[in-house]
Amino acid sequence: MGYLEIYNKWLSDKRLNDEAKAELESIKGNNEDIEYRFGAELEFGTAGMRGIIGYGTNMMNIYTVKRATQGLAQFILKQGGEAIERGVVISYDTRRKSREFAEAAQQVLAANNIKAYLFDDVHPVPMLSFAVRCLNTYAGIMVTASHNPKQYNGYKVYGSDGAQMSPADTEVVVDFIKKTEDYLGTPSPSEEQLKKYAKTVPAKVDKKYYKELTKLTLSKKAVKKCGKDLRLVYTPVHGSGYVPVTTILKKLGINVMVVEEQTKKDSEFSTVEVPNPEYKETLSLGIKLAQKREATVVFGTDPDSDRLGVAVKNKEGEFEALSGNQVGILLLDYILTRLSEDGKLPPNAAVVKSFVTTGMAKAICDKYKVTLFEVPVGFKFIGEKIKIWENTHEYTYVFGFEESCGYLRGTHARDKDAVVASMLTAEMVCYYTSIGKTVYQRLLEIYSELGYVLDCNISIPFKGLNAMKDMNAVVNGLKEKPATNFGIYKVATVRDYSKNLKTDIATGTATEIEKDFPKVNCVYYELENGSFVCVRPSGTEPKLKIYFSVKSRNKQEAESQLEQLQTAAKAMLGQ
Repeated sequence: MGYLEIYNKWLSDKRLNDEAKAELESIKGNNEDIEYRFGAELEFGTAGMRGIIGYGTNMMNIYTVKRATQGLAQFILKQGGEAIERGVVISYDTRRKSREFAEAAQQVLAANNIKAYLFDDVHPVPMLSFAVRCLNTYAGIMVTASHNPKQYNGYKVYGSDGAQMSPADTEVVVDFIKKTEDYLGTPSPSEEQLKKYAKTVPAKVDKKYYKELTKLTLSKKAVKKCGKDLRLVYTPVHGSGYVPVTTILKKLGINVMVVEEQTKKDSEFSTVEVPNPEYKETLSLGIKLAQKREATVVFGTDPDSDRLGVAVKNKEGEFEALSGNQVGILLLDYILTRLSEDGKLPPNAAVVKSFVTTGMAKAICDKYKVTLFEVPVGFKFIGEKIKIWENTHEYTYVFGFEESCGYLRGTHARDKDAVVASMLTAEMVCYYTSIGKTVYQRLLEIYSELGYVLDCNISIPFKGLNAMKDMNAVVNGLKEKPATNFGIYKVATVRDYSKNLKTDIATGTATEIEKDFPKVNCVYYELENGSFVCVRPSGTEPKLKIYFSVKSRNKQEAESQLEQLQTAAKAMLGQ
């Protein structure tokens, strides 16, 4: 069936709601728009689905949400009585239609006689992950598009361990979704079913979450000494982090000033261009307030509060936005330092990072004789390590992070947690303040001691219905003719993560990267000077991502080398 036929079928269906009918009527004759909306189905991948809000099979709307939830419901029904009774917990952020989509998911589950808990207000990703574990539900749903622009929304599914659903289970769910061909025909619950199966998340879940976080503090004396006088500015950027972040900081006795105009739940994110705290521009109002109030640090979280952005004063006294890698370096160093100082660093301590995250992590872990593990991009892989070690006791998880401003200490949640990251970063500031040092000074000390590493990434946007296919084709092409150098920098080895193989360029010898390593479409170039370049398609948006990690003697040399690497990489990709 062609896209025009599907469009007309939707438009003529009496079950279509008035809003959808009006929107689809308004694009009559616009074949390009109709083809985008109906020429494909919104892909449900290992990170769930994410797309532009609007009506059509390739868009985020109540019908695609209900269809996905029906697929999840059938997966749960297949597991039997215990899974059905345990049910699902659902949360959502401040985006357009997030509450509506969350309610729609709850109704579909109730119609299938599956218990479904829904938070009574916006709650971030880490609290949803925690709620899955706290309520012992079989699955979780988070309605969010994370840091994406305002026109996007998304739908993420979590497994019973609180991590995003495993690739194997996701594949089964996707099969059930595909079998639901009638988007407008998902079941609706009766009043009796709603009364019996549609539940509200108990208030005790929030209290237990905060209690778990307070167990993770590392510098109580420093916080007691400096917390009340700390000049910290925080902005939730109109997202779900406002209540939990300010709550945990106040519980610890840490003074916090908020950017009032950005505490409003604004689905338009009207004070920023993009609600992504990785960008200094997104933190600009926070920095402005910090300058006015003579603050020393600025925090910002994204709409679903799984990412934390940080800006601190540099040597010149100006606010500098730290990269996700730099915050990760500082937190890793701080956590290992404090655990060591207190004699609480486990002998089998382990840290986990994604393989595109800074190479500096290994140097820090080596310093403390801590084992470092690398996993594919996606925090579910970090969650998987935690799950394995809980069963085997081979390692004790102490910290995990990704370069995209995602951090997790503790095992209370199995996804990025900007709330616990805010707490730890705030007490880290208190700790260094108590010994007469700034966070920025500590960062420079790390570079001086372990060598300078400059990390960054660039994104190449792809458009159209075949964007994801086109991006993967580019990466596949790199495997056919792997680069042997990037400008003057020679490639030592090439990792092909789709085959779990690492090839030595000099000898041509291929070896396994790691036993049973998850296979993902990605090419990673290890350079002879210890730097790396990595190319992968994003799993959540139509962007080809190129990561650079440059090892050098100092910042100036690293910046020069980075420029040469980027030029070579762009030439290789025909940019």
